[in-house]
Amino acid sequence: MFSRHNRMVGVLYAVVDAVLALVSFFLAYWLRLNLTGLRSLFSVENYLWIIPLLPALWAAVSWVTGLYRGLELEDPWRRVTGPVKVAIFATLALLALFSAFKVEHVSRFLLGLYAGIDLALMLAFRALAGRALARLGVSAPGFRHFLIVGSTGEAVEIARTIEANLSRGMRLSGFALTEGEAVDQSSLGRTYPVFNVAELPALLRRHVIDEVIFAVSIEDLSKLEGAFLVCEREGVKTRLSLSFFPHLISRVSLERLRETPLLTFSTTPENEYLMLVKRLLDFTMAAVLIALFCPLFLLLAVLIRLTSPGPVLYRQTRCGLGGRKFTLYKFRSMRADADLLKDELEALNEMDGPVFKIRNDPRCTRVGRWMRRLSLDELPQLFNIVKGGMSFVGPRPPLPMEVERYEPWQRRRLRMKPGLTCLWALEGRNRLNFKRWMELDLEYIDRWSPLLDWKILIKTIPVVLLGRGAS
Repeated sequence: MFSRHNRMVGVLYAVVDAVLALVSFFLAYWLRLNLTGLRSLFSVENYLWIIPLLPALWAAVSWVTGLYRGLELEDPWRRVTGPVKVAIFATLALLALFSAFKVEHVSRFLLGLYAGIDLALMLAFRALAGRALARLGVSAPGFRHFLIVGSTGEAVEIARTIEANLSRGMRLSGFALTEGEAVDQSSLGRTYPVFNVAELPALLRRHVIDEVIFAVSIEDLSKLEGAFLVCEREGVKTRLSLSFFPHLISRVSLERLRETPLLTFSTTPENEYLMLVKRLLDFTMAAVLIALFCPLFLLLAVLIRLTSPGPVLYRQTRCGLGGRKFTLYKFRSMRADADLLKDELEALNEMDGPVFKIRNDPRCTRVGRWMRRLSLDELPQLFNIVKGGMSFVGPRPPLPMEVERYEPWQRRRLRMKPGLTCLWALEGRNRLNFKRWMELDLEYIDRWSPLLDWKILIKTIPVVLLGRGAS
């Protein structure tokens, strides 16, 4: 697991442990209050001062004992011994504080009960966390696919580390080597495909490759400059296990994969904490809107079925993050055979580039034209957001046939999760030419922040209500 991701997991563990400390105290107090045959307990108001002390003390002891370091190691014994040490040392420290300040009114039995409950909850959480993190790692977008360039021992060691993190969503797609090179895969779990570096542009088009790791000797660096620039031009995250390598617009950071230092070159947002917040907000907002719009969904479904034969929903294969294929949902706004008539209408296309759009498309139904004017046909994409394939804000998901006709610099827009709206929606939607559309998507990726997302969402509302640029 990469160091930055490991730090994020450590923060999540710390937050959960703090919450468990508070839950444990109130649970212990409730149990102690309901035990018969013991002395009466002071009211909970007398313990309010201890509530912030407990998570702070437990967090301090956890940090000192290194509980949140090295979480990438799959060590069941460590998952038990770590919390036990924290519970023992933190409880002893708490008793020492009470003794030093002569705090007499706090029940020692209550503290012992609290420590036992907290330890049990910490152990239970760690028993479940590995499975939960594994599901998180291979959630909606799927595995993160890695391609290793190089045949050095370091390249093989990186491959072994990726294999060890399969449960966390990491998968090795193969090796790319220069002419005459060979890689020893005898120490790996299985044999992976070996490609020629010259095939790299085609590989990135044919396969889902999220990251390319260069692990080569210094003598080979100059030979691979073109391969590196191909990755950067298409927006593929690139990691270099050695030193400087040519780059143009990438943000450069240093990370570690276990003990292997890697220079990382990326042209997409890298703050994993903010991206996690973006995902949580997407899921929450989409779920709430689905619940609120259920009556509207039902009304539109009825109108579609009454006015036009065919299914209520229109399903279409689109390209998502990294070129992954997914099924996009829309309310059907056209005749059921609309796709079959597309070739006949090609001459009426009003968009340049690979995109097909007609302002007054003759295939639209009466209800469909009205839905498109207010973008109501796109409401089912809330389910795409819940599933994780889309976001509220991001580049629009293109058709696979459109992606095939992209220029290399335009493919970088695939490196951000697609969305319902973006900067192009504010500048004219379907009135934009294709080149400007692509430029705005890349501008969004380069400028991304949570604040920018909210600005776009707020400004999109009047655009949708007034139907500006829709067709």
